[in-house]
This record gives sequence, structure tokens and C-alpha cells, in this order.
Amino acid sequence: MEPLTIHRYGSPHAEPMVLVHGVTDAGTTWPDLVDHWGDRWDVHAPDLRGHGLSPRFTEDEIVQAHSVLLADVVALVDGLARPVALVGHSLGGVLALRTALARPDKIWALVLEDPAKPTGGPPDPAFVAMNDSFLETMSDVAHHPAQVERMLAETTWSRTEVEAWAACKPAVDREYIRRGLSLGDARWEELFNSLTVPTLLLVPPTSDMAPRQEALHNDLVRTVVVPDSGHCVRRDQPSSYVRAVDAFLAEAHRTRRVS
Repeated sequence: MEPLTIHRYGSPHAEPMVLVHGVTDAGTTWPDLVDHWGDRWDVHAPDLRGHGLSPRFTEDEIVQAHSVLLADVVALVDGLARPVALVGHSLGGVLALRTALARPDKIWALVLEDPAKPTGGPPDPAFVAMNDSFLETMSDVAHHPAQVERMLAETTWSRTEVEAWAACKPAVDREYIRRGLSLGDARWEELFNSLTVPTLLLVPPTSDMAPRQEALHNDLVRTVVVPDSGHCVRRDQPSSYVRAVDAFLAEAHRTRRVS
């Protein structure tokens, strides 16, 4: 398979961190986090296949897109010399979760922001149609200034986040959206209970995708419910997000050094 485009931020001398974005986003859509962390991390932020500057899906790949995406993230982690802090949102969250299960020796901390819940079947046609229609409205970059102003009026997101969000939309592989959104195996709480790395799960107060807390029996998994947030927790409540993530990573790093 053709390799992904990887955006690099921070310091190459720092500990490696991998940021895995959600559907229709890109490796460029973490600007506020990258700015907050500065040179504390060696950040690797891929454009997932079918997004940004990364390759499109071939006909053979698109029918098993969820497996191809996972293989891409596993290959990225495998290619780094040191274990990583792995951070994922939505689609990137479920990919990060499965990567941590596949390569626990390569992940020392896992951060999941409202990860996408697999259903085991084809994606909801209404969800596919909504995303395809949305991307059509974003395909003409001449309209992006108006879209940016709309999002600024409707959300609490920063201008840098909204502009990065808007800029990557024309680069999304529409065939992936139409035919490749299945997330595979429907197991969910079992995956969290199988994790062997320290994990922080950040979710909004209401989430259709969050694992049922009563079904989680893994002391390594810590859940933080972020008030007044939606699916994009880090954009809706950035201060709460970075406070929780920074504290978690510091604790996981101390524990790692002691062990």
C-alpha cells in the first residue's frame, strides 16, 4: 500500500505522540493542541487514507476500508523507534483503540475522544448521505469564509480550529464516504476491558457511542465526562480537555518510569 502523509509538529527530540483524526478531518486539524503542547512532544499526525494528502482507496481496499485504516495506523506506530502516546478522535478513536490492542508494547498511553462505536454491519444510509451532502457544500473553497463564520457563530470553537476543519473537507475521498464507512466487528465494551495500557476516555454528557460504564471492568480505563461538550470534546471544551489529558499523560509517564 502507498504510505500515508504524516504531518510533523513539535520537537523531534521529544517523546513521540501520534494523533489520529476523525472522518472528514485530516492530520492538520489539531492546531490548538499542537500549539498548546509546543515542543513537549514529537507529534506525528497522519492524514488517514482517503483524507488530506494521503492516497485514495483502491477498489480492493475500499471494500475492507476499516482493516486498511487499522493497518495504516499500526504500520505508523511500528515504524517509530520508541513507544508512543496515542490520541484518537471518533474514527481515529476506534482505530487507536484497536491499535493499542494489536501493539500494546508500542503504546504507553491511550487517549480516546468520543471514539466511534462499530455496529458490525454497513453504515447507516442516512449517516452516509448526511456526510456526502455536507462535503458537497464544502467542496467549493470560495464558500469557506462564510462556513467559517457560520461555525464561529454556532459553536465555541476557536477560529484556528474552524479554519483547519473547513480547509481539509475538499480533500476527502467521496467514494470512501459513500462505500467505506463500515467500522467492522461490533464488539465494544469487550475491547475496553481487554486493554493493557493506561487509557483515558473523554466523552460528552450524552453520547450514543460511549461504552456502557456498568459494562467496563478495567482499572486501566479512566472515563472523564466533559460538561457542555459534544462529539468534538477538545474543540467544545478545550480547557477541560487539555487539563484532563495533560494530567493523565503526566501520571502515565511517571508510572512508566517507575516500572
